[in-house]
Amino acid sequence: MAITDPIADMLTRIRNAAKAKINSVDIPGSKMKLEIAKVMKQEGYIRNFKFIQDQKQGTLRIYLKYGQGNVNAIFGLHRISKPSRRVYAKAQEIKPVLNGMGISILSTSKGILTDKQARQDKIGGEVLCNIW
Repeated sequence: MAITDPIADMLTRIRNAAKAKINSVDIPGSKMKLEIAKVMKQEGYIRNFKFIQDQKQGTLRIYLKYGQGNVNAIFGLHRISKPSRRVYAKAQEIKPVLNGMGISILSTSKGILTDKQARQDKIGGEVLCNIW
């Protein structure tokens, strides 16, 4: 079965695995998902990730991060821009998520960036998702 929104599928798999307290989750790979995983690791929402090459598109394995008392590092994931409704924002229009407690991930002309990096570089783009 074809997936119409691969990024939403990725976020849903991560959300479900975090609620079930699973250590790792496998996701069908792509360059966009790999870049989103890099941003999530850089911001401290996941422990690590690994791209496993195979005969098809590859698999992205994401290792989830838990704190003391087995508390999730990711409290929420929300897809903003969808295939049916794209959401674009200029650099001045990008708002902090939960007053800076979370991040927005944007697809810009300079690659996949967080909301902080996009405001700092004064560059807008498509708002992919919010993570807190």
